[in-house]
Amino acid sequence: MKSLGNVLWLILGGFFASIGFFLTGVLLCITILFIPVGLQYFKLARFVLWPFGKKVTAVNPSGFKKVINVIHAIFGGWVNALVLLLVGVIFCVTIIGIPFGKQYFKMAHFVLLPLGNDFQE
Repeated sequence: MKSLGNVLWLILGGFFASIGFFLTGVLLCITILFIPVGLQYFKLARFVLWPFGKKVTAVNPSGFKKVINVIHAIFGGWVNALVLLLVGVIFCVTIIGIPFGKQYFKMAHFVLLPLGNDFQE
């Protein structure tokens, strides 16, 4: 079932979402301060290509990374997370879309505080 979900995800927009997160990571890496966040967005771009079967796990970031997380959350992370949550809710309206909505909820959790999360198989 995971493989079927991943193939459908990739065909129905996962590839374009991955490109979008990759470009966001590039833009964040242009700034010196947000290079760690940009590297996390590269991980997110890879996750978006094949999300089924993976989960977001919390990690304990260092003090500097906690400060960067808060700055990121205030200046844009909350907007990205809110958009992903809304898309997830829209997908959950139909029974067929619930697995896809769950993937958007995982992404929203990651985007809000990217330096405090990581992906596990």
